[in-house]
Amino acid sequence: MLRLYGALIGLSLIWGLSFVFMKWLLPPAGIWGIVFLRCLAGAVVLLPILWWKRSEINWKLPWTALVVVGIFNCGLAWGLIALSETEINSSTASILNATTPIWTGIIGFIIFSYVLTARQWMGILIGFFGILVLMDFQVGQLFGKEFIGIGTMLLASTCYGFAGQYTKRFLSSTSILVITTFTLLTGSFIGLIGMLITGPIKPVMLMDPLTIFSIVGLGCFGSGLGQLIYFYINKNGSPELAATVTYLIPASAMVWGYVLLGEAINPNVIIGLLIIFAGVYLSSKKSKEKDGANSSSGKQGELRHVK
Repeated sequence: MLRLYGALIGLSLIWGLSFVFMKWLLPPAGIWGIVFLRCLAGAVVLLPILWWKRSEINWKLPWTALVVVGIFNCGLAWGLIALSETEINSSTASILNATTPIWTGIIGFIIFSYVLTARQWMGILIGFFGILVLMDFQVGQLFGKEFIGIGTMLLASTCYGFAGQYTKRFLSSTSILVITTFTLLTGSFIGLIGMLITGPIKPVMLMDPLTIFSIVGLGCFGSGLGQLIYFYINKNGSPELAATVTYLIPASAMVWGYVLLGEAINPNVIIGLLIIFAGVYLSSKKSKEKDGANSSSGKQGELRHVK
């Protein structure tokens, strides 16, 4: 159990630092360059492992589902996060990322017909209130030009939510290594298309040591190794234990942002974070009675976090 908790803390540090890496990569790589580089670097780490395990894998794969998850979980989500970080700091982005389980529940209810308990609905409402506190009740930030930042970060979390439910529905019998590798390859293709439309990476700036360090940290560790650690915790511990990384990432990102980027932490951020955490906790918690009833009917209201 100690090893699992060590993996959990390590994962929170890796994924919390990812928001800082994106800040550093924005000038040389741009929004879609970040998506391309982090997905490609992550896939490069995993492809040799996939080749080594090739004889153990059933290659009759659900390719359409893998592409869909890759588009939403990697391509779109990571592009929206990078876009958000052009307007908001890494701490705020990480807190809004923590709303993923809330959006997962809403999407499960609307699209996949999952039943949510009264406690889960209460958690969703509390989570939305936490977002308002984080925004200092400036709802206008979600409209017009100010949508880029908080609005796009919430859209990214929604993409994660959809990808999580879609993975649960269509990829439950597919190897974790296969899912991770091929969704990263799909994300790198989306990033490449985005670069072709908006502009290429600046090769000269990519030679900077900090940029190289960020690519390795964000891609190889955050996108490649981080995914494997997450699924290791999920498999050897429990989905609930793995999902608690949602609570640790914002704290980790705030510390990294303060130390490495000099980002200020204001009271609204702390209060909003605590309220959102309360909402995520309630919306992720299922009563035993209803959980059993929902499992038997195939309509279980489960919230998942897929990074």
